[in-house]
Amino acid sequence: MNLTSIIEILVAICILLVFYTYLGYGIVVWGMVVFKRFFVKHAAPVAGPAFAPEVTMVVPAFNEMAYIADKVSNCLNQDYPADKLHLMFVDDGSTDGTGEYLDQIVASSSRITVVRGGKRMGKIGAINNAMGKVHTPITIFSDANANLNLSAVSNMVRHYQDKKVGAVAGEKRILTSEADSAAGSGEGIYWKYESFLKKMDSELHSIVGADGALFSIRTELYETVATNTLLDDFIISLQIAGKGFRVIYEPDAYALESPSFSVGDEKKRKVRIAAGGFQAISRLSYLLNILKYGILSFQYISHRVLRWAVTPFCLPLIWLLNGIIFLSHSNVHSPTQTLVFWGGLLLAQTVFYAFAYMGYLLENRKMRWKIAFVPYYFVFMNWCVILGFIRYLKQNESGIWEKARRAV
Repeated sequence: MNLTSIIEILVAICILLVFYTYLGYGIVVWGMVVFKRFFVKHAAPVAGPAFAPEVTMVVPAFNEMAYIADKVSNCLNQDYPADKLHLMFVDDGSTDGTGEYLDQIVASSSRITVVRGGKRMGKIGAINNAMGKVHTPITIFSDANANLNLSAVSNMVRHYQDKKVGAVAGEKRILTSEADSAAGSGEGIYWKYESFLKKMDSELHSIVGADGALFSIRTELYETVATNTLLDDFIISLQIAGKGFRVIYEPDAYALESPSFSVGDEKKRKVRIAAGGFQAISRLSYLLNILKYGILSFQYISHRVLRWAVTPFCLPLIWLLNGIIFLSHSNVHSPTQTLVFWGGLLLAQTVFYAFAYMGYLLENRKMRWKIAFVPYYFVFMNWCVILGFIRYLKQNESGIWEKARRAV
């Protein structure tokens, strides 16, 4: 076997990994769910007054004056018994009037508690602080800039009738419009596909990571998380899954968020998430033991580990090695079909990346061309993973919030 053949095999492996990560796993998990439905009939529990445990909603806040009034109103108007839903806002040293506003609200509502620390702690520090003061069996976490549908709490809580359920994740929905940026529109498409995967993961066994916009846990399962943790929601939910509990997905409990304000803001957020992903893979390395964790490990590796740690590095490698193979075959006058295959594959990738670059140029000029949104966001997302890996290697992480602006 010559060097060119070895490179061809490497390219084939990389292509299969990319396909499996972004499309293949979705097909496989869908097939497994369809197969499971033939043998397991499971009806979702119904929300109602017969099961309405006390719940605390924890909302960390840092400089959220633009959103906090709507958030308070949204929480107070939840379709859940008022005497069973407690609201705990954690002010993490806000300097824009958020803390003062919360103080005014507390005076007018006994359902609201405001928690503060002695200094700015970051989101997970704020959550750790709050959890020491939560005394209800169920805790819901939600971002201050996310508005929930009014039945969100009841739709999440109903699942805790099943003792095997340790956490319930809501759905994150991105508000998009014709005027949104490519980053925002791409983000919306991404979350729609993520929602499909989460539905399949949840029905098969367990989702692998909740989103901080809206998720809940059995309070007794919470473990204090290191304050330099970047993906607190991911770590919290996976720790619970690792204990043998299911983390399920409830699409009828959803959080509405505006898209990222600009590419710069989305990049800032994505790089941090990617760095947090590598951090999480390191801290949750025990979940890679498929002999011990079985289906959970399969889901975790397929849905998260490959997407963060493997495929972003495969993409440029495929293009580069494809070029080397094409040049190699050109120099030795290989059969026409071989040249057409490798040349066509190289051309297809080049055109895809050209559309992505075009999307980047149009975004910077505030111009919209929908056909460029998907390739642009796909490349952008994977580039952010590579930048996140570099950031992770620097080992200079902090749990202090780095707020990315959202379109209002």
